[in-house]
Amino acid sequence: MNLHEYQSKKVFARYGIPVPAGEVADSPDAAVAAAKRLGGSVWVVKAQVHAGGRGKAGGVKVVKDLDAVKAATAGMLGQRLVTKQTGAEGLPIGQVYVETGSQIVREIYLSLTLNREKGRIAVVASAAGGMDIEEVAANEPEKILTTTIHPAVGLEAYQARELAFGLGFDAAQMKQFTKILQGLYKLYIDNDASLVEVNPLIVTGDGSLMALDAKIGIDPNALFRHPDLAAQRDKTQEDPIEARAAEHDLNYVSLDGDIACMVNGAGLAMATMDIIKLHGGKPANFLDVGGGATVERVTAAFELILSNPKVRAILVNIFGGIVRCDVIAEGVMTAVRNVGVKVPVVVRLEGTNAKEARDMLAKSGLAVTPAASLTDAAKKIVAAANSR
Repeated sequence: MNLHEYQSKKVFARYGIPVPAGEVADSPDAAVAAAKRLGGSVWVVKAQVHAGGRGKAGGVKVVKDLDAVKAATAGMLGQRLVTKQTGAEGLPIGQVYVETGSQIVREIYLSLTLNREKGRIAVVASAAGGMDIEEVAANEPEKILTTTIHPAVGLEAYQARELAFGLGFDAAQMKQFTKILQGLYKLYIDNDASLVEVNPLIVTGDGSLMALDAKIGIDPNALFRHPDLAAQRDKTQEDPIEARAAEHDLNYVSLDGDIACMVNGAGLAMATMDIIKLHGGKPANFLDVGGGATVERVTAAFELILSNPKVRAILVNIFGGIVRCDVIAEGVMTAVRNVGVKVPVVVRLEGTNAKEARDMLAKSGLAVTPAASLTDAAKKIVAAANSR
């Protein structure tokens, strides 16, 4: 689960990480009032969406009078911001963050995330921070500094100093950087984060360090430990189908294709998508109904699948180990009858009670095509999708 910038900066402040003063606003008048309270003569109006690249997409405006604050806010609210990270559909802007202007001398990139290969938290930093950090990583990887943190020891001061030296900080800035990095690490651990990112961490006119932007991602499996953070979830920033799937404990990820998949088990789901692609099709989703699938969950899965207007065919691929195939078959039949499935459905069932399940489907009189194997299922579903 991601937090907005304004939410992340409140968390940053609790851990002693310096951030510019700012206020969130949901209307042009509220933005003007916020700017008045903040004072000064330069403000930055930032669209609050869960995506990077806002500056290049017009989601960050530097303004120098209150009329400009109002105009910038009015131009953002109610719109959808399209960046490299949002896709063509963009994300809705429901709030802006009005922040005091900062004098920027240097921009640094800094983040903490999980290095899955090493099973440790990694610190990533670069003196070439700012909007083009992705290009730096792709084209000049030598400018990216990294270190990993031993879980039994935690972040050590020498690691912070080594990074600070590599970033070109002076002695005073090294002390500030070490304190900031220690705060970020404690924040990461305390809140079960999956990502903490500052882009950019700036050097101001007086030589001090400040987090000009803030991004925090929380491990969704740990949200039960953080009800205060869970309450800040903004569902408008999430794929609506994925949000509905989570309510039914279904693992769902939207994709760009037109062949929907309903599978039990993440590994089998990945293999199913691969074989669809191998035979010329394009998966519309990843959907794992889990080992404890019930008629109700299968029905909910069909409803989710069919809420995607791009879906032209549905492949059900179930291996009955924990869940019995006849239960899945009953769910498929119930869904086809009650949900109003109007696209081709191919079903491949193997495992516990697979024969009984296939007999149930054959006698149902429903337009459901059985498949003898995964390859057979993939060929049939691709042909069915292409025929529509």
